[in-house]
Parts: sequence; structure tokens; C-alpha cells
Amino acid sequence: MKAVGYRQPQPIDKPNSLIDIELPKPKATGRDILVKVNAISVNPVDTKIRTKAMPAEGEYKVMGWDAVGEVVAVGDDTEFYSVGDKVWYAGDLTRPGANAEFHLVDERIVGRKPDSLSNAEAAAIPLTAITAWELLFDRLGFEYQTAPKKTGEQRLLIIGAAGGVGSILVQLAAQRS
Repeated sequence: MKAVGYRQPQPIDKPNSLIDIELPKPKATGRDILVKVNAISVNPVDTKIRTKAMPAEGEYKVMGWDAVGEVVAVGDDTEFYSVGDKVWYAGDLTRPGANAEFHLVDERIVGRKPDSLSNAEAAAIPLTAITAWELLFDRLGFEYQTAPKKTGEQRLLIIGAAGGVGSILVQLAAQRS
């Protein structure tokens, strides 16, 4: 399968900072699903990892963790997904990334891609949305409101929300308050 990776971390302006490579197509086992990747996005974490993370001796490092695609194979222990399902996810930094034709990912960190989003739109969301959700609900304890807001209830001031996480955080807070 085709992929993009590197053998040596270096600045992006170097000729071999990212190279086109051929790798064996992964096989789904256990709880893993094999996804035919339709779209990916690049996050600041990708650029940080690319400048520091060494691949194992003689191997390539494939990055890219925000991905959207279609399930083409499932492991024997898969419970939630079937071949043909359209999915999105933020991947796992301890495994090869999604900058490839096919990506192996644990089904437990995958969600169904919303039909209302294109592949490109959906690929831009997973990591920023997870980060914003965890910040808002897990760290700040913002409460989900099921009834109309009453005077004196929760208030949230978000400053500097022009970036990826901040822009999603504003939308989540507006929908949940």
C-alpha cells in the first residue's frame, strides 16, 4: 500500500522529511478494524512528532492520526463495526498513523462518520473535538443542560477561541448550554 513517512526526523524543508513509500497492507485481528482512508488532517501534534520521533531501526515512521474512511476488514473480536461502515477517529500515537491508503485502528476509539459532513470536513474534527470535549466537560465540569437556561445558571467566558480547539469548544458550549 502507498503511504507517506520518514526514516529520520528533520525540518519539513529538507528533501526527505516526508517521502512516498510502499508498505505491506495491514491485516485486522482482535479488536482492530482496517480502514480504507478517504481523508486525513494535519494537526500541530503531527508537526511536533515529525521533528522528534525516531522510527524503529530500519523502519519508516508513518504519521497522521485524524482520519476518515470506510471499514474494509474487521478483526475476530470486533463488536461495533462491519465492512462498509464509514468511520472517523483520532487514532493512537503509539501505532502507525493514517497517512496511508489503509490504516489499522482499535474499534474502541472510532466513531461513525456523520453523513452531514464531507470526508475532508470530518477529517478536520476528531482530535480538536475530543480535546475541546474533555476540556469543557471532564476538566471544567461544564454541565449538559436539557432544559432552557434559567437566569443565574452556568456561564462560560472563552477567550482566544480562534484556533481549532477553541472554535470547537465555543460550538460545544453553545449547543450544551
